[in-house]
Amino acid sequence: MTGKQTYLFPRARMIFCGHAAGGKDYLKDAFVKKGFSHAVSYTTRPAREGEVEGIDYYFLSVKEFQKRIKEDFWYEYVEFNGWYYGTAKEQMSMCDTFIMTPSGISKLLPEDRKNSFIIFMDIPEAIRRERLAQRTMPGDSLERRMGADRKDFDNFTDFDLRIKSSELAEFL
Repeated sequence: MTGKQTYLFPRARMIFCGHAAGGKDYLKDAFVKKGFSHAVSYTTRPAREGEVEGIDYYFLSVKEFQKRIKEDFWYEYVEFNGWYYGTAKEQMSMCDTFIMTPSGISKLLPEDRKNSFIIFMDIPEAIRRERLAQRTMPGDSLERRMGADRKDFDNFTDFDLRIKSSELAEFL
């Protein structure tokens, strides 16, 4: 970790969390441009138009994902909206930015939570709905995704900083 990162955030890792189309990738990209390393998540969901293997996600079959569960490969994994998402154990020690769901965050070990700074991207539903309507989402629908997010974020309070849409531009 560079001195700049230590100065900005005294904890070992940054975790970005938010609803679909809430700006997580935008924030992650801003940190990566500043020299932070990002843990690319693994998923079994189909790739969206324009997504690149190893940049946006590592795309696995359900069979391969489950094989890695048996091999104790994952630090954390969740099933969300019918697909698996996960973070490899190795990534937790090598990377300093992550995108996780509330379910993934709940699986952090106490010592890892202590060394994490969680930013919750709390963007209004109307803005997210408009953004999602512009996306191609193979195997999914806007309403299904919005409903799954509502359920996943119900009573979510385990964050250190909440950023609302009007605050995002100022933060970056």
